[in-house]
Amino acid sequence: MVIGKGSCDRALSESEVRELISSAFSGAGLDGKRVLVIIPDGTRTAPIPMMFRLFHESLKDRVEALDFLIALGTHQPMSEGAINRHVGVTAEERATRFARVNIFNHRWDEPGQLVELGEISEGEIAEITGGLLRQSVKVRLNKLIFDYDQIIICGPTFPHEVVGFSGGNKYFFPGVSGAEVINFSHWLGAVITSYEVIGTKYTPVRRVIDRAASFIKCPKLCFSMVVKGEE
Repeated sequence: MVIGKGSCDRALSESEVRELISSAFSGAGLDGKRVLVIIPDGTRTAPIPMMFRLFHESLKDRVEALDFLIALGTHQPMSEGAINRHVGVTAEERATRFARVNIFNHRWDEPGQLVELGEISEGEIAEITGGLLRQSVKVRLNKLIFDYDQIIICGPTFPHEVVGFSGGNKYFFPGVSGAEVINFSHWLGAVITSYEVIGTKYTPVRRVIDRAASFIKCPKLCFSMVVKGEE
């Protein structure tokens, strides 16, 4: 099911976003569930403070757990102060109003934080890439994913020089994955070239990411935003 709303000449109001969130969650069967929301880090532009507040408002009394995982890829971990600014809360609010909410940095460089889900075979890679590359690729992911009943991706969709467009399964790979898919996807994008990739709806790099994400069997939802500035 896809629920969408937008306009070319104005931003959605907070009340309209609240209605979209309510509609999406109403039939999602989230009551009593453990929910993990994957969000971008500070290098991406999006109304993350509003989404953080509205997700909390909508789910805090319904779910057993509501936590957030920052899709850093290989970026540096965010400090507690940077995280608070990123989600739009003060340290006092974080310790009181949002005390039950955990916000985790992804750490691609800590093997103990990752679990191996499988491997994309050499033959499949050759087929996906049209013969440009031929090698097997291990699929490793942040194991926190599997402590939850429902995963929600929340982030913007932009033209992207490596994948074609950001968003969706890209928040798993490379967002919260191990180095193998991260390194391979960037190498493949470089071989194809940014000129050919950026703004292309479906690319071999996206096919690799979607194939890696097919190893994730837990329920997934996606809030995909098109943004201008912070709106």
